[in-house]
Amino acid sequence: MEKMSEVVSGSQYQRLHHMLSESAWDRSGVRRQLIADANAHFGHACALLVDESAFAKKGDKSAGVARQWNGRLGKTDNSQVGVFAAVVRDRVAAAVDSELYVPETWFDDAERCEDAGIPKTWAFRTKGEIALEMIRRLRREGLNFSYVAFDAGYGHLPWLLRALNDEEEIFLADVHSDQMIYLSDPAPVIPARRSAKGKAPTRLQAQEPAITVADWAAAQPASCWRRLAVREGEKGEVIAEYLRQRVWLWDGAEARARCWHLLVRREIDGSKVKFSLSNTKPEVSLRHLAEMQAARHFVERAFEDAKGACGMADYQVRGFHAWHHHMALVMIALMFLAKERLANRETTQLLSCNDLVEIMRHKLPTKINCDEDLVSMIENRHRRRQVAMDRAYRKQAIMIAPSAIWGNLTK
Repeated sequence: MEKMSEVVSGSQYQRLHHMLSESAWDRSGVRRQLIADANAHFGHACALLVDESAFAKKGDKSAGVARQWNGRLGKTDNSQVGVFAAVVRDRVAAAVDSELYVPETWFDDAERCEDAGIPKTWAFRTKGEIALEMIRRLRREGLNFSYVAFDAGYGHLPWLLRALNDEEEIFLADVHSDQMIYLSDPAPVIPARRSAKGKAPTRLQAQEPAITVADWAAAQPASCWRRLAVREGEKGEVIAEYLRQRVWLWDGAEARARCWHLLVRREIDGSKVKFSLSNTKPEVSLRHLAEMQAARHFVERAFEDAKGACGMADYQVRGFHAWHHHMALVMIALMFLAKERLANRETTQLLSCNDLVEIMRHKLPTKINCDEDLVSMIENRHRRRQVAMDRAYRKQAIMIAPSAIWGNLTK
């Protein structure tokens, strides 16, 4: 990714650095504009996908940096991690919100937080808490979306699923293979006291046995699996096998269990199995559930586009506000590319972000190196403008002349 200061006319590194690190512009205004753009171009039927992305860093000065899981590297490494929300429609995704995750250890060192620009009012929150607050904020600020989806890093949090369900947000959440389920209502009750000795039972107990999603899926006969093609891939349709079952979830604390959908996806060769839970309406079709699950693929593609075409990971700032300012500009660029892809979908189905970047590189003026370049560019622009004006005047004269002659003849 080229540096803006090296390709943008009249730009200077110091000015750009000041814009990101020191300038007091409010990123919430950018978020509101992204919401307006998303509503206009993605519509109510779009999905809201929550995911995280890690950025490898050196040193310990960058806000929120710590040894944490970096999916891009496939290992734990010195990184910053951001939580992102993106809208998805018709295989196109665009981010609309972002927040830097600050590990709890940072808040043990007030001086370090101050040096990194972390506000004094900022408090530690888990990634799940950040995700829930982000979903609520986007809904509150008017973003239209039909459901929320996220991976097992968030789907394994029962309190998050319960909160979304209680707020009537439809979700589809990937879960781990050891997720416990009930095949019938466990009807939790406090068991009766067996004797007069000892304390009376106070904890709820399930009346049905629990089973892991992996064990349940493994026990299903081949005839129960249904083969579906739910999206197009680079090398043809992506086809997989699916199972769907209504199951109950109970965390041992609530007075009653939750009845949701379990969706199991298996590669045709059986090499990979994915499990998801959803609280969507009971009568939903298997295909619709499978399409909801497939939408998560495109947020990963959006991260690839953001890092490859929009410089998402190519920043040289350390501060808390600078990180958010950089991501705000990346989201603006990604939304522009998404809008162009959606607008040209019918005529150019395979149009990619990289295609659009190449078009802009070809069409937009290159950097002006001296005054002579500026004068030449303006003179060429004026010549083209004059040619267009002369052509328009000649065309107008041809159109006016016959009517003028006819007017003279009728006098």
